Amino acid sequence: MSSTDDDSTGERPTGERSTGASPLHDLAAHFGVLKDPRKAKGKQHRLRDIMTLTICAVICGADSFTAIEAFGQVGQRWLGQFLDLEHGIPSHDTIGRVFAGIDPEAFEECFLTWVEAACEATDGEVIAIDGKTLRRSYDRHAGKAALHMVSAWATANGLALGQVRTAEKSNEITAIPELLEVLSLSGCIVTIDAMGCQRAIAEAITDQGADYVLALKGNQGELRADTEALFDRVRGREGNLEDEFESAAVSTHKSVTGGHGRVETRRCWALDVAEQGWVDLEGWSKLRTVCMVDQERFDGEETTTQRRYYISSLAPEAEVLLRAVRSHWHIENKLHWVLDVAFREDESRIRTGHAAQNMAVVRRLALNLLKQEPTSSAGIKNRRLRAGWDEAYLRKVLSGL
Repeated sequence: MSSTDDDSTGERPTGERSTGASPLHDLAAHFGVLKDPRKAKGKQHRLRDIMTLTICAVICGADSFTAIEAFGQVGQRWLGQFLDLEHGIPSHDTIGRVFAGIDPEAFEECFLTWVEAACEATDGEVIAIDGKTLRRSYDRHAGKAALHMVSAWATANGLALGQVRTAEKSNEITAIPELLEVLSLSGCIVTIDAMGCQRAIAEAITDQGADYVLALKGNQGELRADTEALFDRVRGREGNLEDEFESAAVSTHKSVTGGHGRVETRRCWALDVAEQGWVDLEGWSKLRTVCMVDQERFDGEETTTQRRYYISSLAPEAEVLLRAVRSHWHIENKLHWVLDVAFREDESRIRTGHAAQNMAVVRRLALNLLKQEPTSSAGIKNRRLRAGWDEAYLRKVLSGL
């Protein structure tokens, strides 16, 4: 064991310098309530200092406990302005043990507190919810399955709002209500893929004063079949409204986007079904609208088409619904993809104890801080590099704490 491991008392030294104001001054306010998982005897490094070191290191490109220690060794002089480093930088083993032992639910609660202080959701903002598996977090020898997290993403603010772990031998259906319970959703539009198209989930969303747009697939067979048949009748054989729907206030909207030889055309049809009896609404909280979205993609060589169906508590305004549907995919492109490419989350072999779950929270915290820094137009990967090279820029990123 190195001299930097936890092998002496953890008492704060007499006469320790006051950190004063710093870019990390709010860290204790949000994460200082965490309970240290270590025994009091033998500690050399304060929990707060290990947390701060880790957050800084992950922002600057560290993707493992060994890299976090290396970052600390190189940046010890700078970190010493804010942290008590009397015993130097903690070893990677010490850092790993701490994150393996921290209560993940308490850590997530601290993250939620920080997010609520850092941003405020606005009426009409789309909150996308989706799951992601940390593919290398499994431990075959210990019989431990890969970690699967369900996350919430604020599409307008571009921030991760929270996440919960899906219990082993379970699925997202049980995890989504847990995540909804801890989020502030009033006035927002919640979008979820077909896994979340459940009566209980719709009720949990509307109980918070939010609206929903839920993808409708085979898991709701009868409702899906009724909706599909309904739109076949709405459009008619010649693509025109049939007589019985002429006064039904069918809303339609079309959008065309493209670039680099690719053109995507989306058409949305929305229909108010709340009082018409066209589909069975029993048990669906405030279900008002069904909609159909056709997507046609031309990439210069071939054309592909796809059709999707959705249910919603929103009014049948096709433009609003199409915008919500399109915004949902931001969670894949701007959260999950960035975590895998810029943070190498899928490659991470961190798996001991609660370490994988806790480090998933650290990555999302780092991503939020990097996204909130307004002076750089670079991608997240290059922002991480710049933070590691430029202490002044790192200070700007940390100011979001």
